[in-house]
Amino acid sequence: MFFRWDWLRPQLTAPIAPTLGPIHPDALTVGIFEDVLQAADTGDFLSYDKDQRWGGEKDEKVLREDVVHQREHTLIPTLTRRGRGTVKVFAYGLRNSVINEAAELATKLAAAHDVADARVVRPLRRETTHPRGTRIQLKDFTTGPCPAPDGPVRPVTAWPATVQNTFAPFAETMAADGLAFLHTQMQAGQCGPVLATAIEDRIVGAIGPLEVRADAIGRPQLMPQYFAVLPETRGQGIGRILWQAAMHWGQAHGAAYQLLQTEVGGPSDRLCCSEGLASLGFSRMTHV
Repeated sequence: MFFRWDWLRPQLTAPIAPTLGPIHPDALTVGIFEDVLQAADTGDFLSYDKDQRWGGEKDEKVLREDVVHQREHTLIPTLTRRGRGTVKVFAYGLRNSVINEAAELATKLAAAHDVADARVVRPLRRETTHPRGTRIQLKDFTTGPCPAPDGPVRPVTAWPATVQNTFAPFAETMAADGLAFLHTQMQAGQCGPVLATAIEDRIVGAIGPLEVRADAIGRPQLMPQYFAVLPETRGQGIGRILWQAAMHWGQAHGAAYQLLQTEVGGPSDRLCCSEGLASLGFSRMTHV
């Protein structure tokens, strides 16, 4: 075993793991980090990796020979070749000096692997004041019912053909939110249902795909979704109705929970906070 849990556990200020993203606190064990190292050797997806849904090969991998694991801090670098390439160093530690050490390592490894981008990812406690970056939020389906909302929300495939045909231009408009990628997966029949709402026979918001998979300890998890509403139609409650419909679907299909990452202060963040989700901490990523 590479990692000492008695060193690493106190450093985990937020439940986030390299290449995997947020992890339920109950599933956050030293085994997760050991699995990530092993996957770097094999190149395979872990069975509970959310990216496994899209098939192909795992793009982001830990640079295991460059991991720094000490009593006071742990630095775990990852490499992706997507685009012009990126090195990210996940900086676990309570002292602020861990940021400078992580930045130095990220810069060195980006040069060594001839990639254009070097970043540091710093998990932060949920008690952090004036946080920036993304908030990790937990929706627990076991604490109460998630009723279906009132409103015109249905799977894209359940809308009339004339409405379905408006999804492609909607997805292209919202490409920055991942909807164009989602549309390609829908066309290939490689994902679960996508819910959409329409105004005057035109799709203006969507959330999906909706899929439930087992996490690292076998608990059913509603997987993360792409979620977008056209800017000109915001402020009408469309996002809330879509989100509530997705949560109703997740609970009805046996999910125990969902983990979400929302941009602090953004529309999704405000929505999730108003819906009573539990904040598990933050993740701040900086370019170096």
